[in-house]
Amino acid sequence: MSQPARVDNNAQTVVMDASDFEFETIEHRNGNAVVIRFPLQNPSVVAGDVVVVLSGTEIHFHGMIFGVENGYATASDPRGSLLPATVQ
Repeated sequence: MSQPARVDNNAQTVVMDASDFEFETIEHRNGNAVVIRFPLQNPSVVAGDVVVVLSGTEIHFHGMIFGVENGYATASDPRGSLLPATVQ
């Protein structure tokens, strides 16, 4: 069952390191993952939060989490993703 969106107006940013970030590609464009599903380590993450995947200072994915279900989050970065469209 999906979590309802948080009632307050403060979204949190979840920062992940690209070198050990595990994700599944749901949608891709030009070889890059634009919608991903990934396991959550933090149970306080909810729909409306933001995920940023970094390699050093380079942003590989920056998107809104739009779904949280069964310990996984789904997020979208339709314009700037640099994550390869693979299952890791």
